[in-house]
Amino acid sequence: MKKRSMFHKITALALTAGMAVTMLAGCGGSGSGAPAGGSGGEIETYTFPLAEKAELSGLTSFPAGTESEPNNRTIFKRLEEQTNVHINWRTIQSDQWGEKIALEMSNVKTLPDFVFQAGFNDTDLLKYGKQGVIINLEDYIDTCMPNLQAVFEQAPEYRAMCTDENGHIWALPWIEQLGHEKTAIQTVGDMSFINKRWLDFLGLEMPTTVDEFEQVLLAFKENADKLKAEFGIDGDIIPMSCIMNDGDQDPAILINGFGEGYGDPDRGRHIAVTDDKQVICSATQEGFKKGLEWLHKLYAEGLIDPEAFTQEWSTYVAKGKAGRYGVCFSWDVANIAQVSMDELIAGEGWVPLPALKADVKNITPQNGSFTSGFDRGRCVVTAAAKNPALVCAWLDQMYIPIQSPQNNWGTYGEDDEFDIFEMSENANGEPMLKHAWLGDASPVEVREAESVNGPLAILDSYYDVYVTCPDDAQYRLDWIKDIYTPDMNGKYVFPNVLMSTEDTKTISNLQADITTRINTAKSDWVMNGFTDADWDQLQADLQAYKLDEYLSIFQKYLDNYYKD
Repeated sequence: MKKRSMFHKITALALTAGMAVTMLAGCGGSGSGAPAGGSGGEIETYTFPLAEKAELSGLTSFPAGTESEPNNRTIFKRLEEQTNVHINWRTIQSDQWGEKIALEMSNVKTLPDFVFQAGFNDTDLLKYGKQGVIINLEDYIDTCMPNLQAVFEQAPEYRAMCTDENGHIWALPWIEQLGHEKTAIQTVGDMSFINKRWLDFLGLEMPTTVDEFEQVLLAFKENADKLKAEFGIDGDIIPMSCIMNDGDQDPAILINGFGEGYGDPDRGRHIAVTDDKQVICSATQEGFKKGLEWLHKLYAEGLIDPEAFTQEWSTYVAKGKAGRYGVCFSWDVANIAQVSMDELIAGEGWVPLPALKADVKNITPQNGSFTSGFDRGRCVVTAAAKNPALVCAWLDQMYIPIQSPQNNWGTYGEDDEFDIFEMSENANGEPMLKHAWLGDASPVEVREAESVNGPLAILDSYYDVYVTCPDDAQYRLDWIKDIYTPDMNGKYVFPNVLMSTEDTKTISNLQADITTRINTAKSDWVMNGFTDADWDQLQADLQAYKLDEYLSIFQKYLDNYYKD
């Protein structure tokens, strides 16, 4: 009975949010990109559940090996009951999405009302908006999306991040706040981890400088036979492994301490922001040069995996799971090494490697990380939608505070063996989703089986009110706050901004040459070393690739972001 009562309390919360739609009035858009069917007139509003069943059409993706029919998922079953809106879905398997979605978007006449799990980049959004394939949403947000409005009111930076230079919003966002600014979970992606079992067995202290770190790696190498015998390792000991130029598997975090301490926090664009609010290229800094010289020294001493420049993810993981690494890099070491969540929470087995001092001691956060997890192009409403106001009102239900965590992670009360959540209560006796203990079940697999993703928002203020923080995020948040945040000495990161079509195209064209040149030099120099002449040639090549123009565009948007 309690479970049934709790469900009805949740339904009441959802319906209350839906009913608020009818209290809002508004006008349709005007000018370029005005909402379909709304230009110059009043946007109709809706109360959920509708008195008569309505039907809409949507397109979404699903992970391979999971339920392919969205309406068979508990989350969508409940949403249909709460709204009396039935969605006729078309689906594409996630690993085929990239190649098929462009074809889908090429013919507006065959498009559904909305694309739920679009994941469009800025170029896509601006292109489809200009072509009239998708409609702008700002008037609908203001008129019939009170839940998203509430998110924007609490965190106005997200509305700004969704809005183009003409004031248009082309998509509904995905927002996942886990920490904020220097404590945000995204500030450090390529986290470095060290094998604490090996440290303890060899009686070694946690290194705090680059010289101490080098000595630890040498100890791992010199005591390889002892480590293999003690831990039953099959295969050669690898003091340090990584995947060069591969996102979170790259070792760039190690060079933060050289020079002025910028490191290379943005491996895609190679930019950083100074305390004077100047955008710089990390690969033109003295610290980048000195850091690569040091990494080459480690490689020449046989301390870096020789496959680090060529190995695929599967190979990287296989060697890690075999227990062969002393140091590795990833978002979460559980992806790479044999270690349990209990061990990670207790600080056993594997632990994050603190900032290493060379010239300075510093961690430069990743660009865009201060506003936490954000996808500007998560969901779009197409020009084929005959009733975009109803589409937006239904999509607004995804932003109900107790709904968004379910869409993001999974739900409760499923008929299968595992649930991400159990329904509980917060300190005020109100419904709250509590993360369930999954035992040996894979959190990723359970989430993929239950979640629906799409547009949603989870703010820091929701935790312990509407939902608990997931355990595998909490220990990473603790690592960031306790180990890395104290050494984040810089003031700024480059923000997540929506550039114009022209600037987006220019940046994309320039970035292709600039990033390729930097990444190629980085891999070559760590492996083979380099001379001052090689360094000078890199700088000359970057200028030839119009680095100054590249940086000036970023600078323009940074200045605009911080203007009074």
